[in-house]
Amino acid sequence: MSTPSKKNEVRRRLRKARQAIPTLERQRAEQRINRLLKGYLKRGKRLAVYWPIGSELRLDGLVAAARKRGTLLYLPYIQPGKQRLWFTPYPTNSRPERQRRGKLRIPQFSGQKIRIHNLHGIIIPLIGIDSRGYRMGQGGGFYDVTLAATRHRLCPLKIGAGFACQQTERLPVEAHDMRLDVWVCETGIRRFGQNQTGR
Repeated sequence: MSTPSKKNEVRRRLRKARQAIPTLERQRAEQRINRLLKGYLKRGKRLAVYWPIGSELRLDGLVAAARKRGTLLYLPYIQPGKQRLWFTPYPTNSRPERQRRGKLRIPQFSGQKIRIHNLHGIIIPLIGIDSRGYRMGQGGGFYDVTLAATRHRLCPLKIGAGFACQQTERLPVEAHDMRLDVWVCETGIRRFGQNQTGR
């Protein structure tokens, strides 16, 4: 069992590494990662992405390509007082329905809400990822609770996306944590476990 203080220490270290990436290096890495992620775009399939916060990887190139290829994009929607995420259609030009309160002011968009098991794939932001495919997030637990809801159901392909500096050999893991299926960074694609083909 890992302690909260140990997790917070690891989270701070990995966040600093991501923030320290030089601007030009970051731009090149983002272009490369977005190109690699395009391989997961399929016409008519439902793919969840995320709204980047702070120094998180930007997905602009992927979003533009998805619209051209006919992939249906979704964003996580946090229902007030709930941990389990809904997903709403990625907006074309609409304004946010509201801003989530708290330190992570993530814009929330309206639209027909679906649950994670209705997605074909999900690109998940992270602070860090280890050699086994376990991720470390911001600490809010939203993705953990949401992924846990898929344990006995058909699960979308779980894709972690970020920079190579976010990789570490081993992260503190809790009993409820689920491994990702794929990790994509500027150095390439790594697959974990048995779900390597998606839906």
